[in-house]
Amino acid sequence: MHKTKIPMKNLLVAVDLKSTDQTLLEQAAILADKFNSKIWLIHIADPDPDFVGYGIGPKYIRDFRADELRHDHVLLQSHVEDLRDKSIEAEGLLIQGPTVEMIFEEVEKLQIDILILGSHKHSFLYQAFIGHTAVKIIGNISIPIFIVPLPNEAEK
Repeated sequence: MHKTKIPMKNLLVAVDLKSTDQTLLEQAAILADKFNSKIWLIHIADPDPDFVGYGIGPKYIRDFRADELRHDHVLLQSHVEDLRDKSIEAEGLLIQGPTVEMIFEEVEKLQIDILILGSHKHSFLYQAFIGHTAVKIIGNISIPIFIVPLPNEAEK
């Protein structure tokens, strides 16, 4: 039987910088090292209020939002540097917008071979009313997905 090798040149790792668990980055690094892949770390920040139909508000709100995005960028780049220190090619992307749609756009644009997501356990009510990003992605994507189970904040 002939085995077909699946190329994994580009790995996209969706990170939530507010709760990034090192397990997600460690698993991505193992895969990247094994397959000599490039890791694209992506953090999707909430869209600006005017994007979702609200006025941007006073200057202090804009300044706070800018500080928040700068902080996210620095944190994302520190994760990229940690991967590069392990001799893994890595890039970081900080994008604003709706999470699922932005992931789909980047998967297409960057020609991603595998998507790596972390998944926290949530209650039934949370999933019923809020939804779960991974579930929304799984049903609508045509590339392999690697799900890394992550502990909830209470379990850490």
